[in-house]
Parts: sequence; C-alpha cells; structure tokens
Amino acid sequence: MLEGIRIVEIEGIGPGPFAAMMLADLGAEVITVQRPGGAPLPGMPLRNLLDRGKRTIALDLKDPADRRVLDALIARADGLIEGMRPGVMERLGLGPSDCHALNPRLVYGRMTGWGQTGPRATEAGHDLNYIALSGALWYASPPGQPPITPPTLVGDIGGGALYLVAGMLAGLIGAGRSGRGTVVDAAIVDGSAHMMALVMTMQAGGLFRTERGQSILDGPHWSRSYACADGGFFSVQALEAKFYAEFLRILGLDDDPDFARQNDPATWPRATERLTALFASRPRDHWAALFAGSDGCAAPVLSPAEAMADPHLAARSTWMEMDGMMQPAPAPRFDGQIPRPGAAPGRDAHRAEILAELGLS
Repeated sequence: MLEGIRIVEIEGIGPGPFAAMMLADLGAEVITVQRPGGAPLPGMPLRNLLDRGKRTIALDLKDPADRRVLDALIARADGLIEGMRPGVMERLGLGPSDCHALNPRLVYGRMTGWGQTGPRATEAGHDLNYIALSGALWYASPPGQPPITPPTLVGDIGGGALYLVAGMLAGLIGAGRSGRGTVVDAAIVDGSAHMMALVMTMQAGGLFRTERGQSILDGPHWSRSYACADGGFFSVQALEAKFYAEFLRILGLDDDPDFARQNDPATWPRATERLTALFASRPRDHWAALFAGSDGCAAPVLSPAEAMADPHLAARSTWMEMDGMMQPAPAPRFDGQIPRPGAAPGRDAHRAEILAELGLS
C-alpha cells in the first residue's frame, strides 16, 4: 500500500524502530541510518527483527562526509523518523527546520516518551513511567495489588509506535495534497492517554469508577484470568448478558444463585471465589476444550510459542518463522492476502547500493 514512499529512520530503540518496521511491512522503502559499531542497546542482536524489510547504512552524524550522505537521503525522502531526546537533533543540525530546508515536503516524525514540550520533556523515562503518569496503568491489576502490564505493549507500542505510524500516514496524505511537510510530535504519554477514550466514555455512563475493582471490566468474576490445576491460566470476559448466560451454561452454573446477578458488585467476590476454585480443579487445556467453538467468551492464556501452534492463529499465519526467528506477520491485511515481511538485514548491509543510488562514492 505504501509502495513509492521513502522513509529515512535515524536508528533508535523501541517504538521508533517498530513504527518504521510497520511502515516497511506496509510497503514503504525504509532506510535505517545506523550508528557505526555495534547494536544501539547491549544484548540486542546484530540482525534486529525490527529492521525487517529495511535497508541499512551506518553513518557518523558528526562526520562531514557522512552528513552529506544523510542530507542526500533526506532530500529524496518523504518522511523521517527519529527518537532522540528533545533538542538532540537540533544540536546535530538535523532538526525539523534544517531538514525542511533540504526538503519542504518532508514529514518529520518525532518519537518520545514525554513529548517535545512540557516540564518533563527532557527527563529520562520508560514505558511503565509514561503510562503510569498518563492514567493508562490505573486499572492494570486486581485491587490492592501493584499495577503490572505486558512489557512495552501499552506504552512503547500502543501509545507510541502506532500513534507515530498514524501521524506519519496523516502527514504523508497532507503533504501529498499541499506540498508542505509537517512535524509529528508522537509522545507515549499522549498516545496512552488517548487510548483511554473508551474507558472514559464508559466512566461517563457509570460503568467505570475510579475505585479499582468496582467497574464493569475491572472487578467482575466474568472479566479476569484464572489459574488452572497445571499452572496454566484461562481468560474469561463474558460481557454481554447472552454470552454470560452461555458461559454459565457451559460450566453448569446457569441455575446457581451465586451467579444470577451478573452486574451486581456485591455478588462479585463470592462468584470470583467459586470460579477460582473451579478453574483450579482442572488443567488449562480441559477448559480450552470445554469452551471450544462456543460463545462463552473464554480462551486459554498462551505463550507466543503456543500461540504459533494454535489452530486459529496457524490458519491465519499470524505467527511465522523466518531467518531463524519466530516473528509476527505484518498487520493489517489487505484484500485477504497473507503478507510476508522482508528479511532482517545485518548492520550497514546496503552501504554500497545506497551510495550508488545517491551518486556518491
């Protein structure tokens, strides 16, 4: 879908590379400008999954000869992605005004945690800090327990990378219409707060309360995961009345008075206690087989390796193995086609061909 779009990525870690990978998955030509030497983060492989489908070249941004190469790349690009702290690119002479002098149509994407402005803009932080401050972490555990979330997913990827992708796409459409570029300020603290819009709508309707454990998805026995006899876990979220009825029918609890008032918070603790004991009595796969093919809104909690072997995900090729690595297939899909990502290159792998294309030695 993005064939013909050129993106220059200034190598970083986390959400910026993920956003550039997603644009490459969608067909954009992405050239990652890497720092000379090893990987940007200790322990990261030299063949990085987030570089799949990209081309790579190592450049020293403070070296005049390498800067001429980068300037030539920027002049021919539709977009640029960087994830430095605010002010770093300006000090390098690569801020938005510098790059727009080279290319007025450039969509300049900036990926940070706190944003380009505000009292915390220059502070260090990570995924958990951003979503803690934005409010997105508030409901992320049972009441009385410290919030915990899947690492990097809610903040770095959900509130960060995906919002940068949306901003880049909107900016590219705007540049195509007006001939003028723009600056995309994608801050994880903003994006993760924006993702709370549905919860805030439910709060306005009385379905969510500030007190944890008292809201429609935050406290009920029918909206949580349970431990099973074999140490596995099983998820339940039977929200609508008809699905809750099916959930109870499958478990043989449809006439049980402890489960009669689905949305009465006073009944949730007792119902949760009973379901905890019930699910703990059998292994996870017993419950998975029992609910298979039903509308009971229940599913096993799988590891990524188990997910790859799941019949539904296998049928959709949601997970794949490529270059010796397990990795997710590109998403979304278009016209029902199962996309296949490009290979993950090594570092500085395309120097010669990129320089040749630019007419540089």
